[in-house]
Amino acid sequence: MPKTYYFISDLHIGGDEALGVCDYEAEFIGFLQQLAASGEEAELIIIGDIFGLWEFTEMKGLAKLDKLLEQFPGIFQALQQAGEKITITMLPGNHDYEIACYDEYVTRLAAYNVSLAQTPFITRELAGRKLWIEHGNQYDLYNRVPDFGNLYAQPIGYFLTSNMVSTAGRHSRFGRYNWLKDIQSVYPTEQVPYWIFSNYFYHEMSLFLRWLLLPFLLFTGLEVFVLAGAALEFFGVTQTNIFLNNRLLASLGYVGNLVQLILMINTVLLVNFLVLATPLYFIWRDFRATLRRFRLVVNPADLSSEKEQKYLDAAQRIFREHPEVLVFIYGHTHKPSLRHLQDRYVINTGTWLKRLNDVPPRFGLLPRIYVPFFCLNYFRLQEQNGHIIIDYRIIPKEPPQDLSLLQRLLVPRRKRYLKEDVPTHTVVPVGWKSEVRDT
Repeated sequence: MPKTYYFISDLHIGGDEALGVCDYEAEFIGFLQQLAASGEEAELIIIGDIFGLWEFTEMKGLAKLDKLLEQFPGIFQALQQAGEKITITMLPGNHDYEIACYDEYVTRLAAYNVSLAQTPFITRELAGRKLWIEHGNQYDLYNRVPDFGNLYAQPIGYFLTSNMVSTAGRHSRFGRYNWLKDIQSVYPTEQVPYWIFSNYFYHEMSLFLRWLLLPFLLFTGLEVFVLAGAALEFFGVTQTNIFLNNRLLASLGYVGNLVQLILMINTVLLVNFLVLATPLYFIWRDFRATLRRFRLVVNPADLSSEKEQKYLDAAQRIFREHPEVLVFIYGHTHKPSLRHLQDRYVINTGTWLKRLNDVPPRFGLLPRIYVPFFCLNYFRLQEQNGHIIIDYRIIPKEPPQDLSLLQRLLVPRRKRYLKEDVPTHTVVPVGWKSEVRDT
């Protein structure tokens, strides 16, 4: 049995039209070649969603695999060559659930030295303890398969994906910028409306209209400051006399006159907005409270925490029912993590898809900016002298140049990458006491 295990998940390779591109193809092939050349007695376990089969809507069954072979021959060749040196095991996820329903997939993938386990979970042994491995969709209400292995027992998520994500793949090329295909990178899904509005403003809105609105949106914060200062001067709280009679702007000539005109128009708009804002605020507040009661709207941060808690609860249940299990490993949520629960561990393998970090602009009332980046990560577990070593590694990849000039100007450089707080080296010694450190 191998003494070293590698874990990755959620590659989402393939799909209709614009989705039929793998941004990290070269890095994935290089990763497979690295494992093949390592000389280790190792097993690579891909725990679900290696393929985006839900995103193929014009074909069924094994025809989807034929299309993948046509789109990505280099990846399958690399799998085949790496599989001659190490063991490669694949688990179904929800997006490639069909591989659990056709026995032919087992035979076809075996030709590329990939062993397909048509089961919701598998276990492996390391240092006398068990690793529990599954994709994780069975704890997701919208993506849980009620009758695993039944082709027609598709979860709600299947219909959402086949209608939303695949449509995005087919229509993305019609935009001014090919951004719609990245919809599967938006997490949680409830962020999609905000992401669409952001891309509309920064990429799809008429250039004339955007630059017409931009000065007013940028100067709104300054306008509030000027109005506050003018109010203090008008009521005699301060004697500065720089807001009501702004000599500085007057000294700037045409430029100063233009700024004053913008501020004046902004003032009119702001006053009208404030008049309407008070009743609208109370209506909107009551409406959101109603939506929360029905669990239709929640804070995105709270939603992510709530979803992750489901997996921690599931891990605790597995640990109680199977005391020999030391590590619970899953994917699905696209956010890598390593958690220490008393004397056990929970690993989320993340994703190789492009990820998005939503960042507020430096100033102004502008839409949030979704900054793309890659986190091509993997976990490596091995036995050394009776201990279990958990290593977390990231394969470097430059972020895509998806941001417009305006977006780059509005996003602070330090906020362009979302760093996950995952320890890079964890030692689990005999006796269950652990040592965790970053290197």
